[in-house]
Amino acid sequence: MSDTPILSIEHVGVRFGGLVAIADLHFDVHAGEIVSLIGPNGAGKTTAFNVMTGFLKPSQGQVRFRGTSLQGLQPHEIVRLGLGRTFQRTSVFPDDTVFDNVMIGLHRQGRARVLDTLLGRDRAGEARLRERARDLLDWVGLSGRAGEKAGALAYGEQRLVGVALALATEPAMLLLDEPVSGMNASETQVFVRLIRSIRERGITLLLVEHDMPMVMEVSDRIVVLNYGRLIAEGPPAAIRADPAVIEAYLGHSSAALHQDGAGRTAATETIDA
Repeated sequence: MSDTPILSIEHVGVRFGGLVAIADLHFDVHAGEIVSLIGPNGAGKTTAFNVMTGFLKPSQGQVRFRGTSLQGLQPHEIVRLGLGRTFQRTSVFPDDTVFDNVMIGLHRQGRARVLDTLLGRDRAGEARLRERARDLLDWVGLSGRAGEKAGALAYGEQRLVGVALALATEPAMLLLDEPVSGMNASETQVFVRLIRSIRERGITLLLVEHDMPMVMEVSDRIVVLNYGRLIAEGPPAAIRADPAVIEAYLGHSSAALHQDGAGRTAATETIDA
């Protein structure tokens, strides 16, 4: 893990009229880390992701990726710099096969001249793309589903198709927006292994996620938002026991609950559950 920030959020604020969605958000992600951005519903997490990836312009501050300001860049330009993302909702082509979904994603990345491919003038390029698609499906564990229609997949498997499409952009850093939402415990553990394999291949990860056991298991560091403000940052053990985090999730009265025999509050148990 490098000490050099790959992503810097520099005092970012977002306002919609008189509503403050994010206020003075500032944190770094270092190359090689797995960092999770958490907080109660409405805390500003997805808004922050949208700022980082160019879908939303900040009212103040800026985002830097690999030392380059992302101010004024369009989402596709940010992707070309090496910052990829997934979205909360699945966005597969339901009537196309899983393999064809990934091929469509690869063509969209401009790795082949589409017209030449359609006219059969770039057979070598098409063969390389097909090999790349097979590699991506193997990486996310969907090789056995390649010939099935994407719309017939279980919800968790459709999310894996989305990850394959994001990985097709060859990112240096990947932002995952609620990646295990809707998954059962078994599917979540599969995804945890995938996250670790992505990091092992040199890709930095930033997650927005509500599944606290998964967050605690996979994260090197956790950044906590509440009402658009940064309230805590640190390793999982510190976040798990932080009174401000417990209060944000469960309210002041829960934060004051007595400790159990293991020295942990009942509120902490709930965050960990």
